[in-house]
Amino acid sequence: MGVRCTVKKFFPIIILFLLTTLVVQGQSFDKLAQTPPMGWNSWNKFGCDVTETLIKQMADAMVSSGMRDAGYQYIVIDDCWQVSRDSSGNIVADPKRFPSGMKALGDYIHKKGLKFGIYSCAGSKTCQGRPGSRGYQFQDARQYAAWGVDYLKYDWCNTGTQDVESSYTTMRDALEKSGRPIVFSICEWGASQPWTWAPEVGNLWRTTFDIRPCWDCGKMVMSNGRLIENFMGFTKILDLQVGLESFSGPGHWNDPDMLEVGNGELTYDENVAHFSLWCILAAPLMLGNDIRNMSDEVQEIITNGEVIAVNQDPLGRQGKKVRDEGDFEIWSRELHDGSRAVVMFNRSEKKEEMSFKWSEIGLPQNLEFTVRDLWKKQNLGKFTGSYSDRVPPHGVVMVRLYHQD
Repeated sequence: MGVRCTVKKFFPIIILFLLTTLVVQGQSFDKLAQTPPMGWNSWNKFGCDVTETLIKQMADAMVSSGMRDAGYQYIVIDDCWQVSRDSSGNIVADPKRFPSGMKALGDYIHKKGLKFGIYSCAGSKTCQGRPGSRGYQFQDARQYAAWGVDYLKYDWCNTGTQDVESSYTTMRDALEKSGRPIVFSICEWGASQPWTWAPEVGNLWRTTFDIRPCWDCGKMVMSNGRLIENFMGFTKILDLQVGLESFSGPGHWNDPDMLEVGNGELTYDENVAHFSLWCILAAPLMLGNDIRNMSDEVQEIITNGEVIAVNQDPLGRQGKKVRDEGDFEIWSRELHDGSRAVVMFNRSEKKEEMSFKWSEIGLPQNLEFTVRDLWKKQNLGKFTGSYSDRVPPHGVVMVRLYHQD
């Protein structure tokens, strides 16, 4: 009788707690990725060569380099961290490469003021043949939550005849029921036009095959009628973003793949162009270089606060190409304060004079605007109707236009 009375006495409090918990969780999920995620992923530079020591060093470098203060948050371990499942079906991290375990590693990352990301795959195996999440989605999501994971990149290898949308929806449901808000990154390479269905499922979705650290390279490899490798340079990927801008916005972003700034043989101007265009696109800024050993030039590019502010603009409106003259393109993005960010992109092999008109970027032609160069970090003066500048080969001039009464 006493037990019954005690339960009855506290029943309203218990119900209130449960309802509050559900509301808080719902709000948390609703508020995920309100601006494009910023961070670092291990794959582009290190592939399967990932270890606990490496990941800790990257977290340390993200802080010491000023990247955290510039807005970068996520440290994401890509494929090859997992080796098997235990007798209960729980995913097992490689004990040799991650001797302290994933919970301890997540705690280390969190203590740095950063967030912890991990990788899995919708198929039976990952792209590198490690255990995938097919049939274990809810169990894996609970495990990730217990480890303190904040971000999941979910790939699309070894999926057989699985339906893509339902497979990703199942993992989305599992993450929501895990009790921990986890950003969901859909990585099926744009094959099923995910922008048409993924806004209701994930926070970001790949729009193309994998990027490589090159200007305009491209390669496709088939085996027994099956695609086993396909990659592109950043300019080819850029071309495929045209027309996708209406699908992107706060909480759901087109993802043209990770940044290759600081990798391969990209020149300084090409690195600047790559970073500028990803910012105009409101693309996730997931770096893939070795941030422990980057040059001063690369560090300055990836921590340019004025360019990052364009990427992180709270209006969340993806930029678009407003003019295409072959090697010469104008890209523009509307920002929350009514200003415009504009990239003049020169694909040619020589420096070129380029210009744009206010009418092309949705501004009144007769008004005077202050033009600020975001890489020089200086105002260039006040202009009416149009602006022109000399743009380096394989480079950009990126400006922001303000109207001041």
